[in-house]
Amino acid sequence: MRAMTLNVAVVGPGAEADEAIRGVAHEVGRLLAQRGAVVVTGGLGGVMESAAAGARAAGGIVVGLLPGADHAEGNADLTVTLPTGLGEVRDALVVRGAHAVICVGGSWGTLVEVALAMRTGVPVVCVGGWRILDASGGEQAVTRADDAASAVELALKEGSRRAGTRGGMPSS
Repeated sequence: MRAMTLNVAVVGPGAEADEAIRGVAHEVGRLLAQRGAVVVTGGLGGVMESAAAGARAAGGIVVGLLPGADHAEGNADLTVTLPTGLGEVRDALVVRGAHAVICVGGSWGTLVEVALAMRTGVPVVCVGGWRILDASGGEQAVTRADDAASAVELALKEGSRRAGTRGGMPSS
């Protein structure tokens, strides 16, 4: 059996992402590509575009799952553009297509992606972003990283562990 490539989703705010968040996302994308992971995003701007640019600059593969039906709406750094026509429902495809998720910053769409990942057992690593409380006010256990390098290391470790336990998939 050949070794499996890990898919790591990078999620975060779109157009409203500030330069600091975009910088972290770019570094996450670059580091993931250097480690041989496929970067999966929602294909638009902000964190998605920055992660794609970082990965592409490092010679990586970037898959963009677009909300609309037009290939042209994807950012210029996508290697593979998949228009879904599903709107925000495509967030589920981004999460389910990944072995791990790295959340950079936070927006409402990001919160949905983090929740979907947590609900379905996909490991999540957050750099900044949401702090999620349960009904009693206790913080939910989401893995946190202080920087891009730590986030990538944790996501690859947890993603590899998950890939090794999924039925029919070879461990890497």
